[in-house]
Amino acid sequence: MSAKALAQQALDQGKGIVRLAPTWVPRVFCIPGRRIKLHPDDYYALGGNRGGIDERWFSSTTPADNGPLTSPNEGLSFIVIEDGGKTERVLLRDAVSELKGALIGDRLWNEYQRWPIYSKFFDNKGALPHHIHHDDKHAALVGQFGKPEAYYFAPQLNNHGGDYPYTFFGLQPGVTKEQVKKSLMDFTKGDNKLTNLSVAYRLEPGTGWDVPPGILHAPGSLCTYEPQKASDVFAMYQSLTGDQIVSEDLLWKDTPPDRKGDFDYLIEVINWELNVDPDFGKKHFMRPKPVRPIKEMEAEGCRDMWICYKSHAYSAKELTVLPGRTVTVKDAAAYGCIVLQGHGKMGVWDIETPALIRYGQLTYDEFFVSESAAREGVKVTNPSKSDPLVMLKHFGPENPDLVVEP
Repeated sequence: MSAKALAQQALDQGKGIVRLAPTWVPRVFCIPGRRIKLHPDDYYALGGNRGGIDERWFSSTTPADNGPLTSPNEGLSFIVIEDGGKTERVLLRDAVSELKGALIGDRLWNEYQRWPIYSKFFDNKGALPHHIHHDDKHAALVGQFGKPEAYYFAPQLNNHGGDYPYTFFGLQPGVTKEQVKKSLMDFTKGDNKLTNLSVAYRLEPGTGWDVPPGILHAPGSLCTYEPQKASDVFAMYQSLTGDQIVSEDLLWKDTPPDRKGDFDYLIEVINWELNVDPDFGKKHFMRPKPVRPIKEMEAEGCRDMWICYKSHAYSAKELTVLPGRTVTVKDAAAYGCIVLQGHGKMGVWDIETPALIRYGQLTYDEFFVSESAAREGVKVTNPSKSDPLVMLKHFGPENPDLVVEP
């Protein structure tokens, strides 16, 4: 059966909602925090030379950029189709290409001809190096898209804070470009001490941050839900994190060949005004915001909260359906979703939160909701007498329901 026929079959069977298989991604420079429900024996399922699996990607049509050992389709989400005892898969990327607006909506298809975002769980035991994601201008020089991203620290995934639950963002006001350039030129000398020029913020479960491209950031060790633009562009600007040396290759990652070795180019990639803004925390920190008055929503059986709402590039919500309640939730745009807590029914699907997942195992916790189904309204039932049903939902650019905060 062709990709188009499989995708259409999946969309028809799910009444506009398709089921996705778990997508696990390793990182050679990371140590897993072990909070993403992967079986303890499987965090190095791809081999020690690939690094530990510390990410699960959602609704992804973006391949992971993990160097020459990257496996085919790494980072890409698959739709799962079960029919007559037979299980088949089709890449979400191919389904979007074939079904176009019928899956993601005409607005996004006409503008992007692709699903332009994805989300992930990032689950690292320690902090990451201070690094940067390029904006569209600089990313285009290496054939990629710029990458804004957002963070939300779901309480369900943070039973422990890891080794360093603090994130460095930006640079201290008053830091000069010459100071940063010297630090970068010291990259191969051991610890280039870049974070001496930055500011660390303590991370709080149930809150989040918005991180536009061009901002230096060293993510801390909370397990993080990250909606982001569909890109894997980055460069590492810090040479030592904990006891781990960062390869110089990562300093020059996604630098045009004719600019490699040019430290002035690395400075150009930094959005200087955003990094040294004394009001950085005020402008980029996010606490959940109710979509409507909470009492009104709870009377109907749910709480629908904006958790990522400061970017036009993506947005995200946390939906909680209260025990024993059924709600119909309408959204103006297509979205991917991951179930964090509880079990129940969403549309025609039985949904559940697994406690433990083997590498390669299929689950019923991740779905993609077409725009037409979202607009019509998705019926969600929580049959539990005590446990809330909680899911996170990630939307593409220019969500019509969202008024972006300045």
